[in-house]
Amino acid sequence: MKRLIGLSVTAFSLVLAGCGKESDQLPVDGRDFDGVEYSEPAPYTGKVIDGYLNNARVWLDMDGDSQFTPGPLVIELDNGETATLASGEPTAMSGPGGRFSLDIAELELEPTLGPDLDPRDYPLYAVALPGKTLEETWSGKVPVARAFLMSAQPGVRNVTPLTTLARYRGLAGLGSFLEAQAGVAASLADLNLVRDYILAQDERSHAYARALAKFMASQIPDAYNKLLAEDGSDGAEPYLSREAVFLLGLSLVRNAGDVIAVVDAAAQGGYANVDVDALQLPRVALELDDPVLLTSQRIYSEPANQGTLPALRTGLDISAELRFDYTQGGQLVSVSAKGCLAPSMPELARLVRVNGYMANLETQWLPAVALSSQSRETYKTEGVDERLIFDWDNQRIYFETSTSCHEPAGILAGSSELGGSPEVAYRWTKEGGELVELVADYAGGVTRTLVPDNTLLPDGTEAPQVFPGYRILEDGVQKEAVTLTSEIATCDPQLDAGTASQVVTGYLSYNFAGHEPQPTGFTDLLLEFDTRDFSGPEHPDHPDLRLLRYGFLDPALSGLERVTGDGGFEWAMNYPGSDASGFVAEQPNLISRAFLKRYNSVVDCGRSMDDLPSAAYAQVEYSYQRLSEYLVDSLK
Repeated sequence: MKRLIGLSVTAFSLVLAGCGKESDQLPVDGRDFDGVEYSEPAPYTGKVIDGYLNNARVWLDMDGDSQFTPGPLVIELDNGETATLASGEPTAMSGPGGRFSLDIAELELEPTLGPDLDPRDYPLYAVALPGKTLEETWSGKVPVARAFLMSAQPGVRNVTPLTTLARYRGLAGLGSFLEAQAGVAASLADLNLVRDYILAQDERSHAYARALAKFMASQIPDAYNKLLAEDGSDGAEPYLSREAVFLLGLSLVRNAGDVIAVVDAAAQGGYANVDVDALQLPRVALELDDPVLLTSQRIYSEPANQGTLPALRTGLDISAELRFDYTQGGQLVSVSAKGCLAPSMPELARLVRVNGYMANLETQWLPAVALSSQSRETYKTEGVDERLIFDWDNQRIYFETSTSCHEPAGILAGSSELGGSPEVAYRWTKEGGELVELVADYAGGVTRTLVPDNTLLPDGTEAPQVFPGYRILEDGVQKEAVTLTSEIATCDPQLDAGTASQVVTGYLSYNFAGHEPQPTGFTDLLLEFDTRDFSGPEHPDHPDLRLLRYGFLDPALSGLERVTGDGGFEWAMNYPGSDASGFVAEQPNLISRAFLKRYNSVVDCGRSMDDLPSAAYAQVEYSYQRLSEYLVDSLK
């Protein structure tokens, strides 16, 4: 028999026992089973509880997708055979007292096929239907106002907010997480998270469960809640993905401590009198699509065997590491650097346009580096050396540094430690949801303003999101500007480049003004793209426009003593092939590596760009995680 999801009962007991000394033993009064060891061949019975929930949809999740699956359902057995459940996953509506009874007759298999499927090997799920599911309270039956989804570990037959908390703590490997939160360990001490707390007259558990149910209901998508409230809906309709349900469960784990703290504060020792409906619980935005997000960069810009840059690509040592941190909704909170980062106003403007939701950028965080030798020196010391902090509610970004890396750009560290007044404070203005200007106020008194430009190309189409035009003014005087001067032209791959991972099949011309006099060879500027179809027909909404190369000027970089060349730079990006590790079909524009090189104006459309440069000023390596993976790691 194939176990598709979940821990063993023994492992589950260990998870509970390891957190706040919670009990998983049978109730001593003998009035109720604990939901673990009770075993009767058929039917498979149990309870759905917030208070007791009447008319809630319950099912045994046998395919691991966290949603009810109708028949026919094919289950792979351990012996390689398959069993077909004509009726799908066993399901029922709960009745009075929250009791449900699942018909598991189809789990009995022919002896020649294999042993019977054991319902205790699969988790239970239950969904409360808004306006239809009735909670049994001391004052009567009350319709549930908003939907919420609950689960229980395999073998556990009480489905409650507390079993949901216990199950997702186990699935995420976070059995000790709540124990680490202030006050939570004491609040959960000696609680049995899998029993019928109403029958046991455990008012504290009941108060916690009701508050957790209210929190879970606040996180259900409005569209799903509306679907379940419609006439004819009985909770059997699939809506959420497996990843979305996991993120909902993970959010419960992350926020349970705050919810419990609110209940404890309101109870003052008298949990029976807590008015859960009046509690002000956390409101947490979620991103249930589970996107892939940039979580770190490793920057190599220290020449190991020579004193100048560019250097042999294989001879560059690491000089900085960047970490990107997010909310549960995938909104960027901060960028922390061990070593030096390089704040870019055009890149910050791109991020402001999507309100910090990095996954809404087709290409996440174009590369930027500080080539100062101080980056390597600070990297070798302990702690964070620089950081960007994002305050989206107040439309502010703050840059703090304790290094001397940015003195050529006029950014002087106010202290050898982070904190206090930021070295640069960014603010922005929007009209009709569109960015009007991004202003950078430097601690030294200088003000720089970025004004977006070229929202449309000459043919009337929208400019590529990855590289829009702009103007930067310093104290009112234009410092630099990028102007897009053509539409995107395309070409076919050359005969010897058709199977390459990266081929220049599109280009767009632009002008880069400022920093006069410009280098003699800094001409014929083109954005080079790979426009081939990477995401495939199953992802038609994701444009395939991979930016491969672009040139720029930066006097703060070219003026460094160890940096050679005429001052013209270019970034060349590498992306994983569609058959390579790290490729994400729904997000095909995730950079894997980028190289800072001397600018080269030679352009040959249709050529392959698979070859890595022999020399570079810097190399940037990107690392990504699913949002769910990132959130689990951030808890651990």
